[in-house]
Amino acid sequence: MATIRLGFRRQNFCLFKRSFLLLKLIAVVFAVLLFCEFLIYYLVIFRCNWPELKTPAYDGEQETLEPVLKAMFLADTHLLGEVRGHWLDKLRREWQMERAFQTALWLLQPEVVFILGDIFDEGKWSSSQAWADDVERFQKMFRHPHHVQLKVVAGNHDIGFHYQMSTYRIKRFEKVFNPERLFSWKGINFVMVNSVALEGDGCNICSEAEAELIEISHKLNCSREEHHSSQCGDGQPLPRSAPVLLQHFPLYRRSDANCTGEDAAPPEERGTPFKERYDVLSREASQKLLWWLQPRLVLSGHTHSACEVLHGAGISELSVPSFSWRNRNNPSFIMGSMTPTEYALSKCYLPFENTVLITYCGAAGFLVVLILVHFGFLDLPFLFGCQLLRKFKTV
Repeated sequence: MATIRLGFRRQNFCLFKRSFLLLKLIAVVFAVLLFCEFLIYYLVIFRCNWPELKTPAYDGEQETLEPVLKAMFLADTHLLGEVRGHWLDKLRREWQMERAFQTALWLLQPEVVFILGDIFDEGKWSSSQAWADDVERFQKMFRHPHHVQLKVVAGNHDIGFHYQMSTYRIKRFEKVFNPERLFSWKGINFVMVNSVALEGDGCNICSEAEAELIEISHKLNCSREEHHSSQCGDGQPLPRSAPVLLQHFPLYRRSDANCTGEDAAPPEERGTPFKERYDVLSREASQKLLWWLQPRLVLSGHTHSACEVLHGAGISELSVPSFSWRNRNNPSFIMGSMTPTEYALSKCYLPFENTVLITYCGAAGFLVVLILVHFGFLDLPFLFGCQLLRKFKTV
């Protein structure tokens, strides 16, 4: 009877040990998943702060603070489609963008978010059903409260390059995203350009795009006049503020040779010459935009890397890096504090993809060691050290 009881106790002890091991494994897996898929986004984005403007606005002898608009700029999300999108790639990278965006909204509370093109990866050839599916995924990932405005410009992957672009694709895009080209808020003018249509070859779509920009230029010029001329009409004038130009293609530059920073293009690629109308806008289209709109700031995407360039009379252009791990290991977005007369920009980096992968690999290695130690295939370092000390004492 005693032998049976002893065997029963040993069996219960073995079951307890196995259950305890299973609990430890579950706890480690849960902790790692919680950290890599949720907490890391809060820890990284929590360090980002809205930039402060250098000087306040003055009205006569009294200081009057202008209302500051908090704007967030991101680019090149490239949501994968049904043709080139592997399910695991979709799951990993889209979850990353969703968590990053939702965390940024909660922690930073921007008032408006601008996405600078290439929202989708296969919009240039996707079927109606595939397009609807991609739009549904986008709206889930980039959901936002009603008080936050989301503005989008078209990229070449959304409607195709000039030779692929069609009225149908543009209308399909504009049906989902507001087609407005001019957006004003808190006295700040934003001009959102369909830069894909600035080919300059006189096609119908290109001609319409240029006509829209000329009309916007006319409205902006009227807003700068002290007294409105008869040509400006009686409509509501725009704020007297030089606009912020938002587009997908960068303005013309020879290459990224002068770009610096950890999120610039790789050194071996920076000297590669850019092709006009493919990598950047043509010289002619760039000059027209600067002349027509006279912006105080230009933000663009497309290159997936960061770069700051000065055009003409010191007009700054900032190329916004990709928001997706699919395009770079260290994605980021731009935070802008803006008034009608000033702006300040700062960059907020997202978690690095290799940091998450290294964490997972380290956790997997730890689990393997834990299992081997439990079944006696590997001694813990301190047990091995104790055994060595005992041998030395007996000698």
